[in-house]
Amino acid sequence: MKDLKHIQYIVIDVDGTMTDAGIYYDEHGNELKKFCTKDAAGFFTAKRMGIKTMVLTGRECEATRRRMQEMKVDYIVQNIKDKKTYLTGFMEENKIVREQIAYIGDDLNDYSSMMLCGFVGCPADACMEVKKIADYVSENKGGTGAVRDVIAYILKERGQWQQAIEQTYEVGI
Repeated sequence: MKDLKHIQYIVIDVDGTMTDAGIYYDEHGNELKKFCTKDAAGFFTAKRMGIKTMVLTGRECEATRRRMQEMKVDYIVQNIKDKKTYLTGFMEENKIVREQIAYIGDDLNDYSSMMLCGFVGCPADACMEVKKIADYVSENKGGTGAVRDVIAYILKERGQWQQAIEQTYEVGI
């Protein structure tokens, strides 16, 4: 069992992780995505516990930017084809070590970036290569609350889930 108390950043992929991996286009060529509203609780509770979030995606999409702004994501980074190089630079620039960063993704384009991180989570329908290196595989598929589930797992392992819920939603469970 890994000690997750050092995690200060969670990097999250979009397509196939926060969405069902489908990409929709309207008649004007606009790209549309369906996000699971349940994932918002993960973002908000992580923020409440002092964890910064980064959305790192290989595509550029206005729907992604808008949804991530609604969820108050700390870093929205789109159109990154080489996620490993980007993340390596980000970690060096911010003096982040492997144990301080978690990654949630689902496919081969996330694999090499995941290898830089101290914790890896993925949706139930992630590719087999990602599942093999994951520290936690959600029971939820991408786009159906997998991100929330992975973040809840991290916070539960840190003993912070109850506190995060109470402070974020002003309720006790």
